[in-house]
Amino acid sequence: MIMSPSFTSSNKRSYSEAHPQESSHPSIPSSSPQQNGGGDRSSAKRVCKLTPPPPTQSPSSSGGSSNNRLSRSPPAPRVSPQTNGHSPTLITTDRSATYVSPLTIAVVCSSNQNRSMEAHNLLKKRGYNVKSFGTGNKVKLPGPTIDTPNIYSFDTSYAEQFRDLKRKDPSFYTQNGLLNMLDRNKRIKEKPEKFQENKDEFDLIVTCQERVFDQVLEDLTERGGNMSKMTHVINVEIKDNHDDATLGAFLIHELVKEICSSSDHEAEMESIIAALEKKKNKRFLYSPAFY
Repeated sequence: MIMSPSFTSSNKRSYSEAHPQESSHPSIPSSSPQQNGGGDRSSAKRVCKLTPPPPTQSPSSSGGSSNNRLSRSPPAPRVSPQTNGHSPTLITTDRSATYVSPLTIAVVCSSNQNRSMEAHNLLKKRGYNVKSFGTGNKVKLPGPTIDTPNIYSFDTSYAEQFRDLKRKDPSFYTQNGLLNMLDRNKRIKEKPEKFQENKDEFDLIVTCQERVFDQVLEDLTERGGNMSKMTHVINVEIKDNHDDATLGAFLIHELVKEICSSSDHEAEMESIIAALEKKKNKRFLYSPAFY
């Protein structure tokens, strides 16, 4: 099916029906009721393919503009696929870091606290070039009751959030795991980041909730697609609690590993997703998009 690159609800390729909505922050074990729904999807697979917009012409040597956005940087180096169980060769994609794949990866949840940071932490340890983000208006963390969350701006550092919760009730926030989570987060980066405010371009974007998946596609559509650079957006539905975030991070790692191991991930993307769905008995959402 050929569709317009502009985003509508039919742009996403769903291998199943929509998951129930998840909460936007980690749930508190035992001290408050779970807010996260569950359930499997059971609709037939539907393939959605977009026609990429025409690429911008590169400037000629005889007088083209040097500001052409397509010619700012050379393409990232490729990495050979895994063979015979061996890991891919480490390659350098910039002057300061060495990664196992040239692909740039973003992991996105609502508040850039639990699910995206758990996956960020694991992928970083495994050698991938990864960043993490949130899409919400504010950062929300559980409070003493369901209707009294702790709310911060995205400019509030993890260290500041840690000190605030420790001051309020160190015993409670240690018991529900938030202080441990924030302590981990501040070791990875300074503060939460909002996806809509970031201008980096990623080869692969993995979201942790269907609502976040929709927000990412909406933002990419609003950017205009003028670069004609394709990205792949995949949703791995993860309940927003510490245990499911850990399990979800390993699932995201397996997905990323399969994609980065492919000799042609763009051509094989749908088959990679379908194979992992069958193996894990999970359903993903997938849509190509353009910068």
